[in-house]
Amino acid sequence: VQLVESGGGLVQPGGSLRLSCAASGRILGINAMGWYRQAPGKQRELVAIITSGTRTNYADSVKGRFTISRDNAKNTAYLQMNSLKPEDTAAYFCYVDEVLGKFWGQGTQVTVSS
Repeated sequence: VQLVESGGGLVQPGGSLRLSCAASGRILGINAMGWYRQAPGKQRELVAIITSGTRTNYADSVKGRFTISRDNAKNTAYLQMNSLKPEDTAAYFCYVDEVLGKFWGQGTQVTVSS
């Protein structure tokens, strides 16, 4: 399974970005898709995750600001990030829990700065 992420970049505080993660390759069934992030000097942390039944879970720090969704037909997950803060600055990694195993994207950088 290959994961292609897109949508990162530089944004001012209060701005918005939308991340996309497209899964391809041999896909038997995706149980969950999600996003983790890792800031310099910090551990990787869960941002948001969505199951095949569209149940969602969010880190407390992003609740009310970020929304995760998925298009099962396209094997793609999206992370809409609003009201971004400087502390959201990190490398964001797509994560897929698939029947064949767990897979990670290479990461996309999100920088929130004025």
